Amino acid sequence: MEIVDAIRSRKSVRAYTDQEVPKETIEKILELSQRAPSGTNTQPWHTYVCTGAVKDAIVKDVCQLFDDGKAAKYEDYDYYPEVWEDVHRNRRRDLGWELYGLVGIQKGDHEGTRRQAKRNFKFFDAPVGLFFTTDAYLARGSWLDVGLYMQTVMLAARSEGLHTCPQAAWISYQEPIFKHLNIPEDQVIVSGMALGYEETSAIENTLVSKREDVSNVVHYCGF
Repeated sequence: MEIVDAIRSRKSVRAYTDQEVPKETIEKILELSQRAPSGTNTQPWHTYVCTGAVKDAIVKDVCQLFDDGKAAKYEDYDYYPEVWEDVHRNRRRDLGWELYGLVGIQKGDHEGTRRQAKRNFKFFDAPVGLFFTTDAYLARGSWLDVGLYMQTVMLAARSEGLHTCPQAAWISYQEPIFKHLNIPEDQVIVSGMALGYEETSAIENTLVSKREDVSNVVHYCGF
C-alpha cells in the first residue's frame, strides 16, 4: 500500500471481525514502527500487546469499574482540560453526535450513550489490544514522540490490511491495565488502541471524521 493510501484510508474503526491477527503480523508492524522519529533518538515508548485471556481479564475488570461508576478524571492525569474552549468542544460534540446518530442513539438516551461508551472497554471487539506507555519522569516532548510512534503503528497496520482505533478512554481505568500487563510503576499510560480487521457491515464504520479546512490551520509566512 502506498503511504498516501494508508494516510487517506486510516480512520478510527469501532467494530471489528473476530478474525485473529497473526503474531508475526503484529511483530512486523511494531518492527517497522520502531523507525518512528523521536527527539534526540530517545525512543521514549513502551508497547504492551494483549490478546486472549489477558485481554479478556482487562476487559472484564475495566467494564466492572465502568458499571460501578469508578472512573478517574482525565484532568487527574493532566491528560485533558477540565473545560474545553469552544472550537475544540464543538469538534468533540460534532463527532459524538455523528457517531450516536449512526448507531441510533438520540439526545437524552443515557443508557444508549453508556452502552456505546462501554464498547471502548471491549476494544470494540477487536482481537488485539495495545497500550502505549512512557517513563513517568519524562515531559510533554516525550509524549509527542509517543504520538509520532502511535501514528506510525496505525499507518503500518494499514499496510497489512488492518485497522485501528486509538483510545484515550482507558486513561480513566488504569489499575487493571497495570495489574494484568505487569506495567512498572515508573511508567504512565499514554493511550490504548484497538487493532484488527474492520467489520465492513457495521454502520459505525461508515463514519469518517471531518477535518478542518487547511486554510484555517496552516499559516504561511514569508511567501
